[in-house]
Amino acid sequence: METYSFLREFADSWALVALTLIFLGVVAWAFRPGSKPLHDDAASSIFRNETKPAGDAGRGQPRATDGARSQKEA
Repeated sequence: METYSFLREFADSWALVALTLIFLGVVAWAFRPGSKPLHDDAASSIFRNETKPAGDAGRGQPRATDGARSQKEA
């Protein structure tokens, strides 16, 4: 048997089975019962240190005082 034919048969059968089992294992590991607290912690981590909204200055907008000064200068 040629090398190409052997590898083609292997990829068509056993590699597909192995990749399917790996996929199912990863999905089962992600949805295991003990992982809920970890997922909840990861989901709320972006809000952990937030004490107040950033306001307009935090989003690249000029502050009201900066805008007033620049309008007077112009």
